[in-house]
Amino acid sequence: MPRIDFYILAETDPSGRLRLACRLIEKAYKNRHRVYVNTDNEQEAKQLDELLWTYRDDSFLPHNLYGEGPEPAPPIQIGYQTTPEKHRDILLNLSKTIPEFYQQFARVLEIVSNDADIQNAARENYRQYRTQGHDINTHKLQTVE
Repeated sequence: MPRIDFYILAETDPSGRLRLACRLIEKAYKNRHRVYVNTDNEQEAKQLDELLWTYRDDSFLPHNLYGEGPEPAPPIQIGYQTTPEKHRDILLNLSKTIPEFYQQFARVLEIVSNDADIQNAARENYRQYRTQGHDINTHKLQTVE
C-alpha cells in the first residue's frame, strides 16, 4: 500500500503548483528515485516538460514525455491518460482524479494549490485514499521558492 503525501500551498499563483512539482521531482531524483508524473492532459504534460528544462539554471533533471525519447527511459517520466509499465517508485499526481494504477507505486504525492477546483478535487481524492485505508501525511507550505 503506497504512502500518500499531500502538499498544501497557501499561495494563489497557479505556477506555484508546478514549481513545487519541480522541486519535489528534483529532490526525488537527487535521492535516486524514479518519478512518474500524471497530468490531466497533453497540454499540462508539455507545460511541465518545458518547465523542468528551465525552472533552475543550476539543475539538470533527465526527463521526457512518457513513451517518447531514448531507451532506457530517463528516471523522470511525464504522462497523461496512460498506465506506466516500468515505474513503481514515486507517482506525482497532478491530475484532478486518482489514476487507477496508483497502487503500483511505493509513494504518491498530491499537490494542492489555493484554487477552488484543485482544492475540491483534492478533498475528493483525500476521502478516497482514506476510505481505502491509506495513511495520509499532510505538509502545509507557505510559498514555493
